[in-house]
Amino acid sequence: MAGSSEEAPDYGRGVVITDDWPGYDLNLFTYPQHYYGDLEYVLIPHGIVVDRTERLAKDIMKDIGNCDIMVLCVLKGGYKFCADLVEHLKNISRNSDRFISMKVDFIRLKSYRNDQSMGEMQIIGGNDLSTLAGKNVLIVEDVVGTGRTMKALLSSIEKYKPNMIKVASLLVKRTPRSDGFRPDSLKAWPSELASPRPGCHAYGGDCIGHYVGFEIPNLFVVGYALDYNEYFRDLNHICVINEHGKEKYRV
Repeated sequence: MAGSSEEAPDYGRGVVITDDWPGYDLNLFTYPQHYYGDLEYVLIPHGIVVDRTERLAKDIMKDIGNCDIMVLCVLKGGYKFCADLVEHLKNISRNSDRFISMKVDFIRLKSYRNDQSMGEMQIIGGNDLSTLAGKNVLIVEDVVGTGRTMKALLSSIEKYKPNMIKVASLLVKRTPRSDGFRPDSLKAWPSELASPRPGCHAYGGDCIGHYVGFEIPNLFVVGYALDYNEYFRDLNHICVINEHGKEKYRV
């Protein structure tokens, strides 16, 4: 999956899946029969997703394990990743001397119609973002593609002056339409907030480190709660949808 072994690994990019990665044959795995003929191949098997999520939880606890955290889950595609990530965080907290208090809130965004980005983010649900004021926020997202949706969300949250913000994204796509945003390279914006509790870092204009599960080619993927017009959320593996599947479920 990873790139050339001659290059020093960049762990901030997550597990890098190269453009020439052929994926796994569907016949090697079980998946819902009603999707037979709709998929090209398995890009990331479910077990690898689970293991990578556990490692991200360990990295998050290492970085901000002394802080109470407000987890902001981006629905709908992020709910499975968020649920598994939060469960791993709780397990780590239960089995260590670093207890953290976690609350989970939800927001729904819309940026795709069929397999095309609509360019503008629509917030179609979620509570008032003013509740994030002064909080240590961990945004949990399924996919960062062009980055415009996430930048718009961060701009909305920034108005309410959270104490700290980090982004955990299961997938980051390499796409020519990207505006340069990456969860692992997000710059903090200036803040005039008071000093946070020990071990928690407020905004100060420096790179504050974020979390990426997998960096993938510019493919439209489904499964593990990632959908195509509300289909494929019940698929455990992350797979590449084929043209037949796109046409079958097009709206």
